[in-house]
Amino acid sequence: MHAFHHHAVAALRINADPIAAGSPPLGDAEFRAIAAIMQDEARIHLSDAKTTLVHSRLSRRLREQGLGNFQEYVRLVQKDREERAAMVVALTTNHTHFFREAHHFDHFRATTMPWLQQRARRGAIRIWSAGCSSGEEVHTIAMCLLGESRQVPAWLRQADLKLLATDIAPHVVESASRGLYSAATVEAVPARYREAWMRSSGGDYQMAAEARSLVTAKVLNLFEPWPMRQSYDVIFCRNVMIYFDDQANAELQARFVELLAPGGFLYIGHSERLIGPAATRMTPCGHTIYRKEPR
Repeated sequence: MHAFHHHAVAALRINADPIAAGSPPLGDAEFRAIAAIMQDEARIHLSDAKTTLVHSRLSRRLREQGLGNFQEYVRLVQKDREERAAMVVALTTNHTHFFREAHHFDHFRATTMPWLQQRARRGAIRIWSAGCSSGEEVHTIAMCLLGESRQVPAWLRQADLKLLATDIAPHVVESASRGLYSAATVEAVPARYREAWMRSSGGDYQMAAEARSLVTAKVLNLFEPWPMRQSYDVIFCRNVMIYFDDQANAELQARFVELLAPGGFLYIGHSERLIGPAATRMTPCGHTIYRKEPR
């Protein structure tokens, strides 16, 4: 495994956390400095509307570092790479659930999977969940591939198939790798999939070994070099790009298109759109579903 940062960006929660009583104020200059660092480190755009969220999240970091004000904190993150990385994680939130935006998985099963089965006869299959959060998305993909019975399909047993799940926050990457979810979290999983590919574990549910073995979870920053050396057949990057500006999105989407194999599929979030070069190179084939032109 490559020993550099792999991060993919998680989403900022819209509703701010409550601010602890007695927290030092966050001045405009400090907010702008923090916003600039977030843009530089993760290309996340922090509008003025996020001031309360930044104040509440980073007040905890101040307390943990024993600092009395935000001026001291800004000086710290400007010189300390570890705290800068911790700040990025503190200001990103991972919100997801199983079978989120169900029409994507309907399309994946009906259209993408038959195409993948054909491709599997000729070579490796690679699928990427970019901005994977705690792994519900990538494990939904795994369950769709495995099917509704406990019998792993023959084509899958023989295929060289790997699912990559990446996120910027190490703690959620660990959750995605572990594949352990609360009973409330798995309620969204259709009963047949749950019975086939989840095992009860002390009141929680763990993804079955057959599902977990398909998934590799890594920390990755979407705007740093990517370690992948081969093309990908399917990329899911949903509800991540809403936190970037247009220039960042155009760059990121163009990189996705380059990484996709001819005929490959890109799934994006319900309020996201393709812009820039990617919009001319991808064909819409459903709501927020795009396909790269086959050669």
